[in-house]
Amino acid sequence: MIVYQTNKHFFSDISHLAKSWTMTRVVRSVLAIGLFTTAVCVPYEYFHWSQYIGMDLTVFSMIGIIMSILLGFRTSTAYDRWWEGRQQWGALVNNCRNLAIMTHSTFEPENLADRHQMAVYISNFCIAFKEHLREGTKTEELIFLSENDKAVYAQKSHIPNHISYQIHQLVENAYRRKEITGEDQLNFKPHLASLLDILGACERIKKTPIPFSYAVYIKILISGYTLLMPFILSGTLHFWTIPVVMFVFFAFIGIELMAEEIEDPFGLDCNDLPTGTIAHTIKENVFEILEAKKGHEDHNELYQKIF
Repeated sequence: MIVYQTNKHFFSDISHLAKSWTMTRVVRSVLAIGLFTTAVCVPYEYFHWSQYIGMDLTVFSMIGIIMSILLGFRTSTAYDRWWEGRQQWGALVNNCRNLAIMTHSTFEPENLADRHQMAVYISNFCIAFKEHLREGTKTEELIFLSENDKAVYAQKSHIPNHISYQIHQLVENAYRRKEITGEDQLNFKPHLASLLDILGACERIKKTPIPFSYAVYIKILISGYTLLMPFILSGTLHFWTIPVVMFVFFAFIGIELMAEEIEDPFGLDCNDLPTGTIAHTIKENVFEILEAKKGHEDHNELYQKIF
């Protein structure tokens, strides 16, 4: 995700566009339309095609208004998905911290093993979560896995689900050993359930894109509108038609492709959510809250002592 400060550097913010793959696609498409418009303008100018081909500009303008409304709706729905994804990951941060604080306040202070294991489970849930929303969880990114864990995870198609089960099991085992009370167990449940609630909400965003026919219709409308523009404007604007058509197409296709990019906010595009950074922040927070980590070396020493 591109991080910037608002109201600071106008032109330097614009320069970030050059880093976007979406903008690269926009520029290529605009150049292609520019070549097409040039191919139309030359015979219009030198062979006087305007005598044989003419279109009503008024009707064309009305189509442009309709298309602008559709693109506005398209952008709004895409941004809603992006913002809902950000809200869900913000809720994940809060719930993971609450879960860590609940563990810290209810588990016995000398129970270092369970404290450490809870920190590991919460961290691995978030790390697995971010990759689950991309192309599948990468077990090599998870932390402090035993050989048995690796073998079990390799058989699971939905690793975040399994890690959520392990967190539930850790709390249940503490209750059965009478290390926490029944009231403590009930207080854990909302925080435990929230993990899968957030996961489900993000899966809904990921797996339910804008209806295909709607997306195709907008693309056809943009293409048809732009391809007709040179035939309508060349008779009056002459060679100025080329930059005008390119600029109009730049506006329309840019909005559409940016909407496509942000409607799935969990990937690695420039404008996607920084889920990797958020997952790392959660990991650092829960280890600090549970006092299971005072630096990387101390954490490794504690791990060796416990296991």
